[in-house]
Amino acid sequence: MGLRRKGLDGPTFQMREKLLAIGDDFWIEDDDGNRVFKVNGKAARMRDTFILEDASGNELSKIQEKKLSVRDKMTIERGDTRATVHKRLLGIRDHYVIEVDGGDDLKAHGNIVDHEYEIERDGDTVAEVSKKWFRVRDSYGVQLAEGQDVALILAITVCVDAMSRG
Repeated sequence: MGLRRKGLDGPTFQMREKLLAIGDDFWIEDDDGNRVFKVNGKAARMRDTFILEDASGNELSKIQEKKLSVRDKMTIERGDTRATVHKRLLGIRDHYVIEVDGGDDLKAHGNIVDHEYEIERDGDTVAEVSKKWFRVRDSYGVQLAEGQDVALILAITVCVDAMSRG
């Protein structure tokens, strides 16, 4: 796929931007161009809902927008694990906080709109999102550190992308 960031030696995925509309589906590809995950945009009455599926169509995560909250929020549900993504109210740079029930919280910060940002846990970068790796318009990459929860990190990028456009 091209460039890799030093220190991030896990898998890399290609995402398509601006295709996250309700009712739209899109594939997430690996380094070799294989379709490995599908984001299924479900049309729901009161909220945006996306389902992250593996290539066989098995649901890995449900991602839902919380419409009736004070701040924009999206939740990620994976079995018994739940994470909430919300935009930080203070600061001039885009900054998202990801609260993971029963786990370490994460944060996403950088130039979110241009898909140039990092996801961190306890000051350590666990993933980098960058558009610079591609010549193809409307694509960006997600490079993970080794040993990360791939489905959770990809679900976070779906949330951040959807929330940054809203």
